[in-house]
Amino acid sequence: MLIDSVTGKITTKADVFSFGVVLMELLTGMMALDEDRPEESQYLAAWFWHIKSNKEKLMAAIDPALDKKEETFESIATIAELAGHCTAREPSQRPDMGHAVNVLSPLVEKWKPLDDENEEYSGIDYSLPLTQMVKGWQEAEGKDSSYLDLEDSKGSIPARPTGFAESFTSADGR
Repeated sequence: MLIDSVTGKITTKADVFSFGVVLMELLTGMMALDEDRPEESQYLAAWFWHIKSNKEKLMAAIDPALDKKEETFESIATIAELAGHCTAREPSQRPDMGHAVNVLSPLVEKWKPLDDENEEYSGIDYSLPLTQMVKGWQEAEGKDSSYLDLEDSKGSIPARPTGFAESFTSADGR
């Protein structure tokens, strides 16, 4: 059980824990909780903690869809270490998301597709922020309706349903 859930406090450290679990899911291709797996591996975070420091076990656990060559192991090990750090038992031992960004940012350069590697990627400037890329695609396609309209999506979630409380107190949950 996540310590944060015992206290009932919602903190950014709980989000960091969740991010670590998502990293584990991406590396292994496994779900965070799978009762069909053997008992020792039903909870991905607990199981991953036992295997992340052993190169052979870690490589065996990596999703077959990922490139498991020796030259990519350094990146895989870096992500595995970050995932472990993010899922530390004590919330105070988990990093801030800024640390996660600093760890992952150098890997982005290594994993960017090469310009000539695939025609599908030609003409895309990966240095642009995603919103600018989408706007560029919309302009290039004449604002085809199949593309996401970033301006229209801002108001798609209602502010508050009718009769919804302005705030909640502990008495509201009883």
